[in-house]
Order: sequence, then C-alpha cells, then structure tokens
Amino acid sequence: MSNGSGKVPRVERFRVRPDHKVKLKHWPTRVPDLYADDADAERQLATHVARTAELQGMLYASDRYSLLLVFQALDAAGKDGAIKHVMSGVNPQGCQVWSFKQPSTEELDHDFLWRTTLRLPERGRIGIFNRSHYEEVLVVRVHSEYLAAQRLPPKPAPGTKEFWKQRMRSIREYEAHLARNGTVIVKFFLHMSRAEQRERFLERIDHPDKNWKFSVGDVAERQHWDAYMQAYEHALSATSTAEAPWYVIPADDKKNARLLISAVINRTLQSLDLRYPQLDKRRLAVLKAARRLLRD
Repeated sequence: MSNGSGKVPRVERFRVRPDHKVKLKHWPTRVPDLYADDADAERQLATHVARTAELQGMLYASDRYSLLLVFQALDAAGKDGAIKHVMSGVNPQGCQVWSFKQPSTEELDHDFLWRTTLRLPERGRIGIFNRSHYEEVLVVRVHSEYLAAQRLPPKPAPGTKEFWKQRMRSIREYEAHLARNGTVIVKFFLHMSRAEQRERFLERIDHPDKNWKFSVGDVAERQHWDAYMQAYEHALSATSTAEAPWYVIPADDKKNARLLISAVINRTLQSLDLRYPQLDKRRLAVLKAARRLLRD
C-alpha cells in the first residue's frame, strides 16, 4: 500500500540505538510503500543517486574522510541488488566493492579482522563490504564447527559466552579506532521475513534466468533460521554505536529497501559538511597565470 506522499520517512526509526537490546520480531520486515508506483520509485531513487554522486565528488576532492558501508543479510534478502541500484551513479574511481566468502588458509592464519582491514577504503573513497567481519560472529556462531579451523588459543574457550563477548568487544574497538581516524561507518542489516525468503527461492527455481542464483546450500542454511536471528540480535545489540550504527532495513519490498538505504547514505555524507578544497592565494595566482598562458 502506498502512503501517497512519495517521501522517505525519518530513517532514524530504523537505527539501532547504542546499548539497545534488539529483538528482531519487533522490527518490521515491510513498511508502507514509500512510492506511488514503480515509476515514482525509479524517479525517487534516481534523485537520491544523483545526490550521492554529488556528495561522493566532494568526499573524493576533500580527501579527509572515507565511508565504509557494511551490508549483512540472509540469502536472497537483496544485498547485491541494493548495492547495484543505490550506487549506480557513483564514480567507479571513488568506490570499491568487496565480497567476503569462506576464509582462505592465509586469512585463517591471521586474526579475524585482518582480511577486512586489508580492504578498507582510502580517504576520499567509499568502500562497500558485501558481508564483512561480522561473518565471524554470525555464520561462525551458527556453525561453531568452523572455529576448529581457526586454531585459536584455548582461553577463552572458542564458542563460549566469554569468547563471543570478546569478539564483539574487538569489533567495537576496531570500528571506534577507524572512526577516530576518519572512516565513517554505516552498517545495514536487510531484514527479510522467512516467508519472503521462501518466495524468492522459489522464484529462483521457477525462472530459468534466475536459476544460476539458486544453491541447494541456501535451503540447508534456511533450516538454521532461528539460530541466525539470534546471532544477528546479539551482534546488532552489541555493536551498534554512535560512531558505527546499525540500520535494520525492512527488506521484503526491494524498492522500499533501496530508497531507505540511499536516504541513510546521503544523510550520513551530508552530516560531514563536505566542501571542495579552498585554494590559497598562492594557488589562485598560479591558476590565474595558467589562464593567461592558455589565452595567449
């Protein structure tokens, strides 16, 4: 149902407050339509994307901050599509996208934050993590057998309450360090209902052009739905901070989700009060002299 306004509501309602204990059953997977029809959704998103491109240009030119966007979700929630549509107008030179799969042998020989640290965006750029260091407190928490491959110290015992508490603390401190050094962090959890995931899996099976997206392993993971919800609740509750907030984005409607994500990104960039560099008198004199040479 459309709200008829064509306006994105306040994004703060989707932000997890610091020290707030998250219960995902209380967070919506669908909200009233933020658009009148499909054409209106496209127009709104195009306007948002154009603003993102403008702000990205200033971010790149000022070379003071970087922006890290973290996307986490269960299979079929729409991470790839959201990244594609929301960042469609961004200059590729100023944007980097990284997807994190199963850790390699080299990555397992380092601490669990090492591999994502290598992919952090440089100043002036936007970095996008499609899955991230949070996999180590999500999928690894659901499948604790993965911890055996990490050859971790015996204390605290891997998989215990204290172990996960320390990992959450490491993430908070890591992100706080990044924020102090100019990396602005925004994290999105695309919150999809189990019924919607089922429909999207069936669509992947029933439509030949989407068959390539389907994996039997996705159905197997679906059996761990409750465990994943609990793992996400722990992570969202423990790591949403003032400097690195989580947004729980209702994802049953992809168009709504993209409009909300885009609004959050623009709001975050606008909060930096970005400006193109101001030139000093010496630099202005150089430009003036260059102009005279070009006119001769």
